[in-house]
Amino acid sequence: MKKPNMNSESKKIEFTVDEQGSFTRLDKLLCLRIPEFTRNKIVTMIDSGNVTVNGYHVSKSYKIKQGDNIIVSIPKPKPFEAVGEDISLDIVYEDSDIIVVNKPKGMVVHPAHGNEDGTLVNALLYHCNGSLSGINGVMRPGIVHRIDKDTSGLLVIAKNDTAHNGLAAQFSSHSIVREYRAIVYGNIKNDIGKIDKPIARHKTDRKRMACRPDLATAKHAVTHYKVLKRYNGFTYISCKLETGRTHQIRVHMADMGHFIIGDSVYGRKIDKINIDFEGQCLHAKTLGFIHPNTGKKMLFDSRLPDYFLKLLDKISKL
Repeated sequence: MKKPNMNSESKKIEFTVDEQGSFTRLDKLLCLRIPEFTRNKIVTMIDSGNVTVNGYHVSKSYKIKQGDNIIVSIPKPKPFEAVGEDISLDIVYEDSDIIVVNKPKGMVVHPAHGNEDGTLVNALLYHCNGSLSGINGVMRPGIVHRIDKDTSGLLVIAKNDTAHNGLAAQFSSHSIVREYRAIVYGNIKNDIGKIDKPIARHKTDRKRMACRPDLATAKHAVTHYKVLKRYNGFTYISCKLETGRTHQIRVHMADMGHFIIGDSVYGRKIDKINIDFEGQCLHAKTLGFIHPNTGKKMLFDSRLPDYFLKLLDKISKL
C-alpha cells in the first residue's frame, strides 16, 4: 500500500466501517454508501488514488474490515462549456423563436462529461450563432426536452427565453403531441392499449428506470400504443406519450414483456435477427405544439430513418 497524495481541490467523504460493512469489497461498499455515483465512477476514483483506507491506497477488491477508516476524495468536475461546431443538421422548421430538427440515432442532445462535443447543442450553437434560450444554462442552451442518444426523431428547440417558457409550459401540462414508432419483440395481444404505470429508478441498477407502483415518489407515466402491423415474432407499433418520463416507452414496453428491438438496457439480443445499428429501434416521428409566440397550432412529421426501414424489411422476410 502507498501513502496518498490527495487533491486539495476536492470534496471529501469520510466514514468508519461498522460491523455490517465488514468483509465487503471496497468498490461494492462505496456503491452502497455513495449511490449517486456509478460503479465505473467509483472504480475510477479508487484506481486514480482518490480513495484511502486507514490512510493508504488499496485496490477495488480490498476486503473491508470493521473499524476501517475510509476517505473518498471527490475531485471537482473540470469546467467546460459548449461551443459551436459545424455539424450538419436536418432542419424541419425554423423561425426567429424556434427550430425543429430531426435528430439522427447516435447523437447526444447536449454536452456532458464524456460527451463534450459532437452533440446537437454544439451543432445548434454554430447554426444559430449562439442565439438560443439560456434558461437551462450554458450546457443546455435552447433545450426544452430531450430524446435518448440512440433514439432518432423530432425535437423543438427554443431560440429565446420567451419561447422556452411557452414551450416548457406545454410540456408541463402534457399538451404536446408526441408520437413515436417502434418495433418490439413478441406479438402484442391487443390492437390498442394504455399503459398507466409510475416510473422511478430501478431498485438495484441506477442506470435503469423501472415501473414502480410500490414507490410513493415514482412519477406518473402514461403511454398509449397502437399496433400498426404484426410480423413473425415482432410487432410494429405507434406510441403516444401522455407524460414524458425518462426512458418511458422503453420501460413501459419492457414491463409488458415486449421490449424494443435493439434495446440493450431493457431488452436482450434476438438470435434470429442481425441488427446492424446501436441502440433501440425507436423514432420520434410526430411532434405537435402551439407556437409560443404566434399561438398557431403546429404539427410536424418525419420520415422513418433508413435503419428503421431496413429492420422492417428484414423482419418481414422471417
